Amino acid sequence: MKNRVFIPVAGTGSRLGGMTKYLNKSLISVSNKPAISNIIDNFSNDTEFVFALGYKGEIVKEFLKLAYPKRKFYFGYVDLFEGEGSGLGLSMLSCKQFLQQPFIFCSCDTLVDGEIPQVDRNWIGFSERKDLSSYRTVSINDNKVENINEKGMAKEGDKPYIGLAGIYDYKSFWDSMENGHSDAINEGEVYGLKVLMKNNDIYANFFEWYDTGTAEELNKTREHYKVENAPNILEKANETIWFLNDSVIKFSDDTKFISDRVLRTKELDGFIPKITGFDNHMYSYEYAKGEVMSKVVTLPIFEKLLEDSLKFWENKNLSMETRSGFKESCMKFYKDKTIERVELFYKNFNKSDGVEKINDIVMPTLKEMLDNLDWNWISDGLPGRFHGDFHFENILYSQEDDKFTFLDWRQNFGGSLTVGDIYYDFAKMLHGLIICHELIAKDLYGVEWKEDSIRFDFNRKQILVQCEKSFEKWIISNGYDIKKVKVLTALVYLNIAALHHHPYGLLLYALGKSMLFENL
Repeated sequence: MKNRVFIPVAGTGSRLGGMTKYLNKSLISVSNKPAISNIIDNFSNDTEFVFALGYKGEIVKEFLKLAYPKRKFYFGYVDLFEGEGSGLGLSMLSCKQFLQQPFIFCSCDTLVDGEIPQVDRNWIGFSERKDLSSYRTVSINDNKVENINEKGMAKEGDKPYIGLAGIYDYKSFWDSMENGHSDAINEGEVYGLKVLMKNNDIYANFFEWYDTGTAEELNKTREHYKVENAPNILEKANETIWFLNDSVIKFSDDTKFISDRVLRTKELDGFIPKITGFDNHMYSYEYAKGEVMSKVVTLPIFEKLLEDSLKFWENKNLSMETRSGFKESCMKFYKDKTIERVELFYKNFNKSDGVEKINDIVMPTLKEMLDNLDWNWISDGLPGRFHGDFHFENILYSQEDDKFTFLDWRQNFGGSLTVGDIYYDFAKMLHGLIICHELIAKDLYGVEWKEDSIRFDFNRKQILVQCEKSFEKWIISNGYDIKKVKVLTALVYLNIAALHHHPYGLLLYALGKSMLFENL
């Protein structure tokens, strides 16, 4: 008989606030992989898992199947996962049929260091906390649990119960859960453990415990599991990337985004990693050799990247009719999307357009600048094969193979999977040379927005300044329009400002407006 672990993931994760708007709480990232992976990876490969699915359950199931194709999973489905009548006990009973053997109960927000013991007897996991007010507690005597106390009812010497237990006498446990009615539904596994305790010994096992159930505890847990030299991922609310052993998984709540990304792999073959699987909300690909360019870049490596990328930026010869449609797509992509994103920025950050000074330079309103921009010139793009998010964090370089690999490509350009504006890739490259993701992640920037003025500053790396100068020379020497690249870079900043967190979004807006003003 193989070991089984039950993990309930039906709840909405309301204590995590907006972090669970698009994701189930079990998929919140800890050390660049979902919290649930930190649990699964703690068990042997032949361990079987049972999940109670509810809120965003289809996304949890997609992830598990992509990330662990050789693992054995069982799924129960909970229709009522919030409001009156819902409760952890209901989630447990939905999976009773898969747990007719000794099993481990593990909350999806419970991470522990060290080995988790077999279920050759009943046991309950505990840890240490100074403040017990937020936790159920256990009273322990002679290494056995004598009582489980509700939150706020801790007695002297109690220890926090961590949501991890080994249930050996499963028949008695399930009998109590079935007969417990509303109390069992509300209290969950604790109800069954309390009844079990009356006629059976339950042993106490100590664990080094890390919680992901609240924003405060999640931050502490992330700090503990932080991996040195991990990729710099500036997460968006509805998108993320996870790294698991030899594979990478990209998630988005937008199913069209994912399907287009996968379809584009044919066009980008030879320059990107091999896709190994996909579903509605995510796809997986092989972990590619190399380091992100931001960590290994030198001027010679950067100049080699530009020369190698000329093979990637393959020009497309378009008919007159197709060319007209491409220009129209550029117009929508640049002008219409910029106007929409700027309005979204004002809404998200509770700001409005104005004639404020930026770093003591008086500027007109952004609307005036956008109205005066020659959109026909901007939209007269260079049609070709495109990446769409071409910057150092999305480019790997393998010194061993002397090869570049491109990651996290854009899903389409104005609806096209095959033809985009190569100038947009140039702009994305320049935007990443000016703003360094690594330094942003370390909060090495400042921005202050007052009623009539904005001041901002940010740290830069000298190598990126050198690359920027080299890039500008390369653009000019290859006959491209450097002014167009700079104006498009300003539009990139204005477009992405609405999508990032406070105050970083403010910095991006101010930088974008300043750069547009300088190049008009």
